[in-house]
Parts: sequence; C-alpha cells; structure tokens
Amino acid sequence: MEAQWREIVENAIMTASEAAERVPKLFGIPTGVEGLDDLFFITKMEGGKPTKVPLGGIPYRAVISLTGVPDTGKSLIAEQFTVKQASLGYPVVFVTVESPAPFVTQGLMQRAAAMGVDWQDIEDNVVLIDAASSTQLRENVDVLLDTLAYAIRNYDTKSVVIDSITGLFEAREMLARQIVRRIFNFLKKWGQTAILISQKRSAHEEESAEAAGGYAVSHILDGTIVLGKRLIMSPWESRTFGVPIGDILRTIRIDGMRLCGHDTRTHVMEITETGLVRVGPPLSEIVRKKEEGR
Repeated sequence: MEAQWREIVENAIMTASEAAERVPKLFGIPTGVEGLDDLFFITKMEGGKPTKVPLGGIPYRAVISLTGVPDTGKSLIAEQFTVKQASLGYPVVFVTVESPAPFVTQGLMQRAAAMGVDWQDIEDNVVLIDAASSTQLRENVDVLLDTLAYAIRNYDTKSVVIDSITGLFEAREMLARQIVRRIFNFLKKWGQTAILISQKRSAHEEESAEAAGGYAVSHILDGTIVLGKRLIMSPWESRTFGVPIGDILRTIRIDGMRLCGHDTRTHVMEITETGLVRVGPPLSEIVRKKEEGR
C-alpha cells in the first residue's frame, strides 16, 4: 500500500553538497577584548597533519550567548564589541532591554574613550533599539523582529547585540526556548554576527552554561561564553590564585562553539581601571606556576 504523507516540506531536504554551496566563509570577527580573540581557531591540514590556525575573533555569523551572574563584565564585553566593530566601519544594532538607550550610549562613549576611539567617528555606526523603554518591543517578539529587520535593512548592519535576551522572557520562562529559537533563526536569515547576553539566576551553578530559561539559550545558539567571579576569602585561595584576600577573581570560559575550535580552559579575566575587560592566562597555568615556585 502506498504511504499516505500528511505533508512534506521538500525545500527542507537537501544533500550535503547542496548545503555546502550556502556555507558562509569562516573568519574571525574581532571583539575588541584583549586576549579573547586568540581563544578561537580553525584546523587546517599542513604537511599531512592537522594544525591549529588562529581565527582572530568570534566566528563570522555566529550567534553567541554571553552569560554570567551580575557584575561579571557581560555588558562591558558587549560594549567593547560594539565599539570595535563600529570603529572598523561596520554598523551594529544594539538592542537594549535592560537600560534606556541614552544610558547605554553613555556607557558606549566611556568604552570608546578607554579604547582610544573617537566617539564622533563611530556614533553613526551604532544603531540602538530601545526595548527597555518599550513594553511592546519587550513582550511582542513579532514587533521586535520587524523593528530589528527594519534597522538591519536600513542601516546595512553586520552585527547585533541584545542586552539582555533574558529580559524578553521575564516572568514567562516557559516560553524561553520558543523566543530564543525565533530570534536565532531570524539572525541566521539576516546574516548577522550576534552576542546575546543571558542573565544567570542566583541558584544557577556559576561555571555552567545554564541561565534564566534553563539551557534553552545555550542549547540553541552556536556557542556560549561563561563569565564568573569568586571572592577570595582564605589564605589558601590567596596563595593559590595570587589574589589578595577580599578581592575578586574573575574568570572566563568558552563552554562550546559549533562553528570553530576554541580553548576549553578557564582563563583569568580582568576589568581594568578604565572599565575594559581583558582576558589573561589560563587559571591552571597560574596555579601550576604557584606550585612550582613553592
């Protein structure tokens, strides 16, 4: 008996060779964060052996989750990324969900000054969508995506920052996966490289990729960067990590990245006096050197 199909979506079926014709070129998009771009790489065959080749940034057209508890540097990294791309001549859409646009602009101006970038040279390359001041944008995904499409099309943007994706499903975390999936597919369709900031709840394990909405964000997106912080309270911790008692040890780790290879180690992270994030050596390397010096 001939099979009776309810419905066939034929355009979703393709061979790998057909899909390969639509594969975007793989190269790095600089983040503006010292030490972070060096943690991504691709593998090439050289002399018959696989060799790691630095990518020089996050993968082109990757949609990445940047997650961590409060005050770990998430927004700073997003602002540095925005300033860096704008300074290279590439317009960026910054969707602000937490803080009204004028206050985000103030932060971007400070980040630009710390990075040695003249704000007047880049201000027209930063396009803000003020969802923080619009309930309609925060609670209606259709309106948000239509507004984002308008901005991308009219300003010819190449990158999108959403700070934060968590703010789009506040008090309705059951919808997190649905909302994140729609935004992810939209950004892929429009060819954007994107950083989506995801907030952790106090009950979440600090070093995991889990955030508000469970693992919905990290499961769907191309990769996750996890930021952490640890208050140094004991002489043992102080000796081991080389951080004074009472100070904060900040860390950064790439939890996964589908589009390229990456350093899997936890690295020390610093927020400088001028408010810039800087990535340092692996934590394991610091501990090893301390142990060898004893």
